[in-house]
Amino acid sequence: MNKQQIMGLDEQHYVPVFARYPIVLSHGEGPYVYDTEGKKYLDFLGGIAVNVLGHAHPKLVAAVAEQAGKMIHCSNLYYTEEQVKLAATLTELAGMDKVFFANSGAEANEGAIKLARKYGKTLQADRVEIITAENSFHGRTYATMTATGQPKYQQGYEPLPGGFRCVPFNDLAALKSMVSEKTCAVMLEPIQGEGGVNIPDDGYLQAVRDLCDEYGALLIFDEIQTGMGRTGQLFAYQTFGVRPDIVTVAKGLGGGVPIGAFLTSAKVAGAFHAGDHGSTFGGNPLACAAGNAVLAVIAEEDLGTNAANMGNYLMSELCKLQNKYSQLILNVRGKGLMIGAQLSRPGREIVNRCLEDGVIINCTAGDVLRFVPPLTINKKHIDELMISLEKVLAEFN
Repeated sequence: MNKQQIMGLDEQHYVPVFARYPIVLSHGEGPYVYDTEGKKYLDFLGGIAVNVLGHAHPKLVAAVAEQAGKMIHCSNLYYTEEQVKLAATLTELAGMDKVFFANSGAEANEGAIKLARKYGKTLQADRVEIITAENSFHGRTYATMTATGQPKYQQGYEPLPGGFRCVPFNDLAALKSMVSEKTCAVMLEPIQGEGGVNIPDDGYLQAVRDLCDEYGALLIFDEIQTGMGRTGQLFAYQTFGVRPDIVTVAKGLGGGVPIGAFLTSAKVAGAFHAGDHGSTFGGNPLACAAGNAVLAVIAEEDLGTNAANMGNYLMSELCKLQNKYSQLILNVRGKGLMIGAQLSRPGREIVNRCLEDGVIINCTAGDVLRFVPPLTINKKHIDELMISLEKVLAEFN
C-alpha cells in the first residue's frame, strides 16, 4: 500500500483519538527512522521515551527473536525463567524487594494505586486518600486518569473515582496542608513529563519523603518516563537521592516491547495476597526477554552515563539557541536526556516544520518542545538536530 492508501484506511477504520502526523513510518535503525517514501528522520522523540536503545538494536532484536521461537506467552499460573531473571535483576538494581509486571505504564500505576490503598487499610480503615500533583500524568485508565492532575484528560468521563486530591507541584506548603492521617500515599513524577518537563526544586522531593514518613503515608514515584537511565542513573530517584516506597516503570523497560512494572518493599507488598491483583499478559516471556536485553545493554554500554553527558551537551546547545532567540525560547530545563524548551508561542507548528526537515521532536503542555531521544545518541546526532532546529526557529523568530 502507498502512503495515501494507508492513511485512508486508518481514517476509515481507526478510532480517531490520535492527532497523527502525515507520514507513514516503515523501519528504523539507531536514532533514525524511515518512512514508506524513503525519507530519513532523526528521531529525538524515541517513541516518547520508549526506544532507549534506538531502533533495531541487534541485541534486543536477537533476544526477542530467540524468545519468540521458544515461547511468547504462558499463564502466570506457571513459572518462567525470563520473568524470574528480570524480577531478580530489576529489584536488585532498584534496591527493592518485590516486583509485579504489567503491560504498560498506566497498568503499573493502577497496580501501585491498588497496593497503596490495600496497604493503607491495614493501618486504618479510612486511610485511602492519594495526593497527586497538578500537571502530572499517570495514565488513561479510570483511576490513573483521575490521579492525573490535568482536567482536560478527565472532561466527559465523570463521575470519577473518589479518594484523589491534587496540589501544585513543587509547593510543599500546599502538600503539608492536605496530608492527613487519611492519606495512604503521595504519588509524584520525579520530573513531570507530559506536564512540560517540570523539574523539582532542590530539596522538594526529600521534603515530601520526610512528610510521608511523618504521617505514615507511602511515597510513590511514577518513573514511567524518567526511568531506565534517562536522567543519568537507572531511576531518577537515584539521581535525586530520594527513595520511594513504590516505584513504577514502563516505556523504556522493554525498548519498544510493551511492559510495565511496579516495585516495592517486602513490607508493603505483604498487603497483597493471592488473587488480590493479576494480569493475563503481564510479565510474559517475550516482554521479559526484551526487558532483560534492555537492562543488559544499558549496563554494558553505560547508557546512564551517556545520557548524563549527552544531556549536558544538548542542554548547552539549546541554551545557545535560547540566547540567540530569546524572544522565542524562554527557558531550557531538564536532566539527562529528558529536556524541555519553553516557548513564548504554541509549539506544534515548529514541530511540524522540524518534521518536514527530517527531525522528529514533539510539543507537550502546548508550548514546550520535548527532547527524549534514544540513550545511544552521540554529539554528531545532537549537532544534526541543532542545525535543523536553528533553521526552523529562525523562520519563527
